Amino acid sequence: MPEMTAGASVLHRPLCDLLGCAVPVLLAGMGGVSRWELAAAVANAGGYGMLGMVREDPDLIEAEVTALQAATDHPFAVNLIPAATDPALLDAQITRCLALGVPAFAFFWDVVPEAVARVKDAGCLVLHQVGTLDAARAAEAAGADVLIAQGVEAGGHVHGRSPMAALTAAILAKTALPVVASGGITDGAGLAAALTLGASGVHCGTAFLATDEAFAHPYHKTRLTEAGGADTVLTDAFVLNWPRGAAVRVIANSVTRGLDGRYLGHDPDALPREAIAWDGDQPRLRFSTDSPLRTTTGDLEAMALYAGQGVGAIRDIVPAARRLAEMVAGAEARLTSHNPPVETP
Repeated sequence: MPEMTAGASVLHRPLCDLLGCAVPVLLAGMGGVSRWELAAAVANAGGYGMLGMVREDPDLIEAEVTALQAATDHPFAVNLIPAATDPALLDAQITRCLALGVPAFAFFWDVVPEAVARVKDAGCLVLHQVGTLDAARAAEAAGADVLIAQGVEAGGHVHGRSPMAALTAAILAKTALPVVASGGITDGAGLAAALTLGASGVHCGTAFLATDEAFAHPYHKTRLTEAGGADTVLTDAFVLNWPRGAAVRVIANSVTRGLDGRYLGHDPDALPREAIAWDGDQPRLRFSTDSPLRTTTGDLEAMALYAGQGVGAIRDIVPAARRLAEMVAGAEARLTSHNPPVETP
């Protein structure tokens, strides 16, 4: 089992036994950002690691999975996005993951029953992130083992429009599966509140993006430490590479300010294809879903700077283990103060 962080006994939920982690804090499988170094740091500190491998080449997936397996003995998941991936590439990604012994998959956006069935038939766990009650029902019907209820407060791609607490409660009322809360949770108060609501755990992106191990560019990390929740906007202008209407929550920048308040309703076919940054020989386009990574050069300010509404609690860039430990300690303090031990005569 992972090294037990402070308060693990207070925070322990059956989900921890299912996933093989000490505390019910899941790293979001952020594309480009959640690579082996971050996933291993979270897993080794007691949380649950995920690799964000949306649209990645199977060879890169193999390199990341192999490095993660060498860095930790703990279970993990690989995050794939069927709706944003060419079917042939998705097939190759899943094939490679299964050959490498990946124990679990995290899917997002549209529910693709064939993808869920394929990895379930191979004996893998399936976590499915959803933004609506209908999507939760579809994911459960397809065979998902865990539902991740993503609220509109979340950073990155946002599937639904319901607040996290309301969506989590609605899904909990309709399923016996473990439900993990996602969206705006960046500290112990958020973790405690989600568990009190009845969630089996939490799923965090922004909190772990601003860590030493995240593969995000230092510029993105620094912008997170300077921003508050009111500085984020929900827009579908950063939509190239994803289906039309796929909205994202980002820190406001020159691109969003240029929208003159028209944040939603953009047609990808009408957007210009203008390279503003590069990763090696790969161009990164204005209005694309690409965020700046360690390897990115160019106009970083104009790229998608993902952040959830809980970003105001993030004021420094620290090791992932420290962020997790602080979150756990904060949640433990809140939960124990509300539930003091009963003294026996």
